[in-house]
Amino acid sequence: MTTPTTQSPLSSLDDSLCDVDDYVSANEPKGFALDIFRDVCELVHDGNAAFRENRMEEAINFYSRANNIKYGDPIILSNRSAAYIRISQYLKNRAPSASEQRPLSGLDPTTLAELGLKDADKLLDLQSNSVKPYILKANALSLLEKFEEARDVILSGLHVDPFSNSLRTSLQNLERESCITGTNTHGQPERNDDFDCTLCLKLLYEPVTTPCGHSFCRSCLFQAMDRGNRCPLCRTVLFFSPRTCAISVTLKNIIEKNFPEEYAERKQEHDSLINSGVDLLPLFVMDVVIPCQKFPLNIFEPRYRLMVRRVMEGNHRMGMVIIESSTGSLAEYACEVEITECEPLPDGRFYIEIESRRRFRIIRSWDQDGYRVAEVEWIQDIMPAEGTREKETLLELIHNAAESARSWIRRAKEAARLDQRRLDRVASIEAMMPSLGDPERFSFWLATLSNRRPSERLDLLSMRDTTERIRRGLIYLGAEEQGCRIQ
Repeated sequence: MTTPTTQSPLSSLDDSLCDVDDYVSANEPKGFALDIFRDVCELVHDGNAAFRENRMEEAINFYSRANNIKYGDPIILSNRSAAYIRISQYLKNRAPSASEQRPLSGLDPTTLAELGLKDADKLLDLQSNSVKPYILKANALSLLEKFEEARDVILSGLHVDPFSNSLRTSLQNLERESCITGTNTHGQPERNDDFDCTLCLKLLYEPVTTPCGHSFCRSCLFQAMDRGNRCPLCRTVLFFSPRTCAISVTLKNIIEKNFPEEYAERKQEHDSLINSGVDLLPLFVMDVVIPCQKFPLNIFEPRYRLMVRRVMEGNHRMGMVIIESSTGSLAEYACEVEITECEPLPDGRFYIEIESRRRFRIIRSWDQDGYRVAEVEWIQDIMPAEGTREKETLLELIHNAAESARSWIRRAKEAARLDQRRLDRVASIEAMMPSLGDPERFSFWLATLSNRRPSERLDLLSMRDTTERIRRGLIYLGAEEQGCRIQ
């Protein structure tokens, strides 16, 4: 890639990066094979030639090959750092319209600046008494918009060489740039509503700037877009999704630097929405689920799209509950599910796969941004004590039930051998079979072999007697094989 000369915030530092250091015979280390040294010299020479012709990607390739042979050499690190910084500057300052005629591929400007910073740090460890590492590091930090750190690096360099004109001029340029971007190191800008999200009317958190030029909190924007893909202010159609939309790094840094306490409060508020707590769960109101089930869901309602986004930023878990027809309210017992696969679709929907985990009892619930959240009590079966007759009866029952279940699965596979869809379903159920050392989970898995009504599944959830649940599961299984239902 040919990278024309560009201008960055530290323009005087860029002047020092217009050229690189040559590798001469004086650099030959003692005890280093002559033929290997010649290979290094040739690679650095070719890299320098590419650098001077603004072919930065080729230059980086030559320097990296030289570094593989002679790892940690100061000249190689210095030259490669300069190449990374130059190409990062070019990409960052490249006009958006230029990509229409010549699209680019490869690393983004931030990654290139980070690689340049990494080499500069290594060089600084080797040559802390030289000005060059400070210049390189300050440039890389400037590209990463870490102006405060860049200023500290320049001041450290001036301690090494107080008469360095390039560092003195760079410090002046950096102070001027800090004022322009609002990151003045000597004072904070006045807090006003210019930094507020127009949707939640709070300080912007993880700000996103739309193509039409409006900035919102990332979560606020996509909550609004759940009801239509238009800018909430000017109604311009927006063609992006949470997967493709990036946070505005510059605006985020300005806000976080100047209003750290308020931004920390916004972060805490955001985290509380995605990490509900040990005994708090967001609820998906749909059907009765029992442990050891696995199935797909298509999430299209705006409130649940919001909930899934928050769940996926947290622990990937939520509760599934049904509304009881007799009372019109949430059922008392429900089951926790984990989202194991989540695919955002272009129209904002989510295709997810879930696996049911633990059951719980709802203590209380409330509305949060359109969906329900509940405080829950985790429940388990009451197991008979070791050595008792009840325990022996349970173990014998589990063994017999497991044999019956395996026989049922073999017959189901045989019956479904010409129906691939049914065969896949049977195989999926078989794969979910838990260890016989976990009687409670096994009893629920046994119940999944038959298709039960919601009321029957609710009874299984509320039941705390493993033996009784296994017996009922065997009855359901027998009824399933006979092609009838237990009323």
